[in-house]
Amino acid sequence: MKALGASLARELQAGSVVLLSGPLGAGKTTFVRGLLENLGVTEPIRSPTFNLLQAFDTRPPVLHVDLYRVASHAGLGIEDYLDTYVVLIEWPDRAHGLVEDEAAWRVDIRFEPLGRSVQIIPPRRG
Repeated sequence: MKALGASLARELQAGSVVLLSGPLGAGKTTFVRGLLENLGVTEPIRSPTFNLLQAFDTRPPVLHVDLYRVASHAGLGIEDYLDTYVVLIEWPDRAHGLVEDEAAWRVDIRFEPLGRSVQIIPPRRG
């Protein structure tokens, strides 16, 4: 999962949004950890489950969002970051209306009988 996250990091720029879907324990935060480590983060990377948002001063800057404990993104101010940060959103079903699915990278992680499957869908251009 970390290697997949690291490989996606090379594709992202300010204004990119990544929607990370999958059940608890599927590896969403591990994916994010690989992505952030590729961008130079050396401090421990934890899911912002309780504080909901965590910003990283990388190039490009990254906002990691975990919406597991809320019903909606409303009132969190995520909109303020969309143009200038890479925004990584775990539990994107709770971010309905924030960004068009087709305009975002989508990472879908699923458990399979022999492990897990990961589908990475790039944003539709133009």
